[in-house]
Amino acid sequence: MFSFFKMQGTGNDFIVVNCIEENHFEYSFEVLSKFLCDRHYGVGADGVIFIYKSDIADFKMKIFNSDGTEAEMCGNGIRCLAKYVYEQNLINKREFTVETLAGIKKIKLEFENKKITNIKVDMGEIEIENLTYIIEIKNVQYKVYPISIGNPHAVCFVKNIDNFNVKEIGSYLENYKYFPNKTNVEFVEILDRKNIKLRVWERGVGETNSCGTGACAASLISIYAKNIENHVNVELKGGKLEINYNRNNNHIELIGPAENIFEGRIENM
Repeated sequence: MFSFFKMQGTGNDFIVVNCIEENHFEYSFEVLSKFLCDRHYGVGADGVIFIYKSDIADFKMKIFNSDGTEAEMCGNGIRCLAKYVYEQNLINKREFTVETLAGIKKIKLEFENKKITNIKVDMGEIEIENLTYIIEIKNVQYKVYPISIGNPHAVCFVKNIDNFNVKEIGSYLENYKYFPNKTNVEFVEILDRKNIKLRVWERGVGETNSCGTGACAASLISIYAKNIENHVNVELKGGKLEINYNRNNNHIELIGPAENIFEGRIENM
């Protein structure tokens, strides 16, 4: 038996499990995550976040997708973790660090009337790859920009994004031969020099309402390829995120909310 929190960041939903007291599970993370994320027989979520102690940061985050695969990093997920550890009195600092497979991330909590309103995540230094792929799908050529935000992404600019076939093109690109570890895929429509609209096909999940690292990837490629401004407002199906890019040190900052949905307990599997 173990307890969990169901949380969401701009519609990207997660099951958060506190493993700081050394929880041991009978099943592997892969099996457990598949079960918990199942929206018919489990709790239902895009992924599962396991929180541990860290020897090099304040906390350690392990995150698994709904298909049981482990992800290096998740921008929406780490904001949920940040809200959880603060509100559960696991830390009393408003600035702290989280260890991930993509490195240590710095967190800063913003408050209004003692309530967390936004969570800022310094995603670290991001290198732009001077590389594009032209990939043909059903006689249509797509220009794809690969980029790593600690996890792999492929950014593609489209028009009329609301009517774009994200499932067909996203699943094809996710598994394309140029991406041996598969990739997350971002479809971007430029609205103006400050605003973009984004739909995301997540590796191991499918289309989601939001993706924090995807918003970073899409914004950074938009800044360099489409000359938009360094502060980007990103409109997703699940809400809005803000991205700040510092050209001086190549650091990118993700800003957005996180919310509790409910608390539960798993007794039998």
